[in-house]
Amino acid sequence: MTQLGIIGAGPAGLLLSHLLHQQGLDSVVLETRSRDYVERRVRAGVLEQRSADLLTSSGVGERMRREGLVHDGISLRFAGEQHRIDFRKLTGQGITVYGQQEVVKDLIRQRLADGGEILFETEATAIEGVESDHPRIEYRRNREPAILECDFVAGCDGSHGVARAALGAKSYERTYPFAWLGILAKSPPASNELIYAYHERGFALHSMRSPEISRLYLQVDANDTMDAWPEARIWDELRVRLAEPELQPGEIIEDGITPMRSVVTEPMQRGRLFLAGDAAHIVPATGAKGMNLALGDVKLLAEALAAWYRSTSRDLLDRYSDLCLRRVWRAEQFSAWMTGLLHRDPAGDPFDHKLRLSYLHYVVNSEAAATTLAENYVGYDPLKSQERRKR
Repeated sequence: MTQLGIIGAGPAGLLLSHLLHQQGLDSVVLETRSRDYVERRVRAGVLEQRSADLLTSSGVGERMRREGLVHDGISLRFAGEQHRIDFRKLTGQGITVYGQQEVVKDLIRQRLADGGEILFETEATAIEGVESDHPRIEYRRNREPAILECDFVAGCDGSHGVARAALGAKSYERTYPFAWLGILAKSPPASNELIYAYHERGFALHSMRSPEISRLYLQVDANDTMDAWPEARIWDELRVRLAEPELQPGEIIEDGITPMRSVVTEPMQRGRLFLAGDAAHIVPATGAKGMNLALGDVKLLAEALAAWYRSTSRDLLDRYSDLCLRRVWRAEQFSAWMTGLLHRDPAGDPFDHKLRLSYLHYVVNSEAAATTLAENYVGYDPLKSQERRKR
């Protein structure tokens, strides 16, 4: 028996467990994969200002502050031109490049140091009784079936996990006619900030994980496989699209092709089951919102659960989904907009190509348009904006 059963040891599940511990509440985290797999799994790497602040204020941001790369803007490249969007000047905020797997490592280390219970290689198979006072998670560990009884269940187990299926809510979805080919390479970054490139041959992104490791992406056909992309072709295409002819190849540590899609499950709660992170929503990676939305979800959920245990008030719990979805849909729109703006239409429509170029010129020449991009990229919070208007 535990107060909160958490399915999934990604950033959402681990941070939720950590935040609840700080409120004196206990939890058990169930994770299908091994600790080694979870800590090595390469995912997102951009933290909004408020996400970095949350990790710092909750006591798990020391290594991030030491090793994370703080950026004050991004570079936009298109039509043979290079332009900088200065986030700090436009919004007073920046971003921190720090890999998701590093956030996971920090949280696992802290939870275990605090005596937290994380059951790796433990598969949650079903969730029962979510409308009752004590829902149950059925799971299998060491080939043996078992049951975890809880006061509440948090599903942080991704879009294909048991939590989303158990919720049975409506999903809104969009698929895109292209994918991202991504590589993690032992190659020094060619720039000290992220490069977003729109090219007639497709989108490219240059990111980084450290002064020695780069993360690079190419827009490819949705049906492409890695067999069609030998290393030499990848590096040649990156040089062309990024306008970095001197980009030096390095050992590729990891590669893969990821489909682009948007998914929102609504509502994000039923009874005593709550979804967070990818279990509730997926965004195209173009806007760098996935991990940030997950961290924002569990911050709200932790506050709502703490309020319930203090006073048995369900007010914040009942509003959890509505409050999250305001932020989620804003991020979905921004991510879809960035994706549409920077990716070439696979059909090669020259009219659409000209429209994209026109809007890119508008973004880099209009302070209002640049501010819109910057404000959303560093993390626009509709709830705080509403509060400011009321004051």
